[in-house]
Amino acid sequence: MTDEIQNDAQFGATEATDGTGASFTVEKIYVKDVSFEVPGAPAVFNEQTQPQLQMNLSQQVTRLNDSAFEVVLGVTLTCLADDKPLYLAEVKQAGVFGLAGFDAQTLDAMLGTHCPGVLYPYARQIISDLIQAGGFPPFLLQPLNFEGLYAEGLRQRMSQGGLESSEAAGNA
Repeated sequence: MTDEIQNDAQFGATEATDGTGASFTVEKIYVKDVSFEVPGAPAVFNEQTQPQLQMNLSQQVTRLNDSAFEVVLGVTLTCLADDKPLYLAEVKQAGVFGLAGFDAQTLDAMLGTHCPGVLYPYARQIISDLIQAGGFPPFLLQPLNFEGLYAEGLRQRMSQGGLESSEAAGNA
């Protein structure tokens, strides 16, 4: 099986085909929402305690038409010191992806693994920039295993009886 990658400079799309007629394109990547808060500024800059970080991920998939999907990856990073928030960074990184020719199971897997994998580096960079611009030391989120997250989400959906063969949730 060979993969063909074509870059379309006019539209900024990247297309990959697998020889079976299935295709994947990145139509658009954009920031849908961003927020950064430092509720206790400027006093928080004098804190001498070890901060604790909490990260939450969310994903939303919206079918735009037969072969286009909007995928929104939400990343929320909360930094606490003694149970008081130092900062809260939230990014909703989105993309419009073209997926055609995939069976329902593969489509669900693509939406739950490949699409958020494309979006995550963008969200990661924005969060890093927000934290540093907010007056805190640089911080870079670690890479994530979206295949593992998807597999765990799939196990949960199956145990709850929420997965049907035609369902394309793509939620990791």
